[in-house]
Amino acid sequence: MVRRWTSLVYGVSLIGVLVNVGAAAAADGRPKSPHPSEPAASRSQLPDHYPFVAADMLAYCRPQPGIWVDLGSGSGGVALALAVAEGTKGSKSTLVLVDPNADALSEGLRSARAKGLGNRVVAVIGAAEKMPLPSDSVDLVVSRGSIFFWQDPVKGLQEVYRVLRPGGKAMIGGGVGSKYPEWARQEFVRRRQGSMKPDSEEAKRFAELRSPETFRRWAKEARLPDYQVSGEGAVRADDPRAGLGVWLRFAKQESR
Repeated sequence: MVRRWTSLVYGVSLIGVLVNVGAAAAADGRPKSPHPSEPAASRSQLPDHYPFVAADMLAYCRPQPGIWVDLGSGSGGVALALAVAEGTKGSKSTLVLVDPNADALSEGLRSARAKGLGNRVVAVIGAAEKMPLPSDSVDLVVSRGSIFFWQDPVKGLQEVYRVLRPGGKAMIGGGVGSKYPEWARQEFVRRRQGSMKPDSEEAKRFAELRSPETFRRWAKEARLPDYQVSGEGAVRADDPRAGLGVWLRFAKQESR
């Protein structure tokens, strides 16, 4: 572990963009979801979806503790939820935020420090298509809501596979979590789709990027040796599957 982490830091330092904040590790700071069964119409503030997304990632990937990357992290909502999830190996892992937006990364580091996670969270300026990380160095790569904005999703997936160590796992896509309250999922989708006209080019493009077929095509073109695509993508807000999204999961093959 020490050797692999040293390799990671060395690779990042070559481009001079590794940021680390110091603080003591904290106990569980996971945001709670008050009144999860309350109708959406009575609440303007939806429950925090990141803990639900993190729970799915942990359940599906069952990652080993080590170096975990939140790709296209923004301010680190997924990474921080992973770090504080109860009863997981996240408490023994180093979380790396990767995003091209330095301001968002700075906000994520401030949030980590406020939660007492500063000594376990680092931030790296970078894009999916050219991840500033060494090959075979990462135990887990997760990404929520980012792939739809990558300039080249196929190249990005190839990069994810490159940085994973043999046996490392990835879960990439979009959605608010399978256990997120149904009323909140439907309201989340209703708000997101509300700004788009149903038959507009924007709406069609939105749905196309989030279709399982698109994810399978990206995975095939990236030549991922083995992968799974789950979810139905963009569906109507009144559909019970609304907000479950679409996800691509894969692991790097073990060396023989």
